[in-house]
Amino acid sequence: MPVREVRLPDDEPAILSFLHGLQDYEAAFEPDRRRDPEWAVEHWREVQHRAAERHGIMLIAEDADGRKVGWAFAHDERNELFVVEEERHHGFLAELYVLPDARGQGHGRALIEACAAWAKGRGHKLITVGVLAKNASAIRSYEGTWFAPYVQYMRRYL
Repeated sequence: MPVREVRLPDDEPAILSFLHGLQDYEAAFEPDRRRDPEWAVEHWREVQHRAAERHGIMLIAEDADGRKVGWAFAHDERNELFVVEEERHHGFLAELYVLPDARGQGHGRALIEACAAWAKGRGHKLITVGVLAKNASAIRSYEGTWFAPYVQYMRRYL
């Protein structure tokens, strides 16, 4: 599965579409997802800022015909001081999305592996990812690429 680095501004419309797609997908089981028209542009600006600030990488997956079918964004992350030094600085897979009609064809795995290779190339010993608790499909995908549960965040509405 071809994976390449993002080329701006050419890939920006596809990325904005992927951001909306992920938000729509997650909204089906997580009601706190923003759906207003402005959010994707705001988030995209934040992603670009984070990529620059945290030495990130943005990747595009393409199918055999060159159609953009998914994307991923990873960056350097720093854990708390209570974590041992060799694991404190690590890669973080912040965004991953594959178009519904391209799922199950290895694009997600290719993006994950490219992010893992990037993190290893940065000298990191590990890469982490955050997953919504009700996103069973994503959890299975990450577990299928050797991710294991690490931290669980819980919330309580007041």
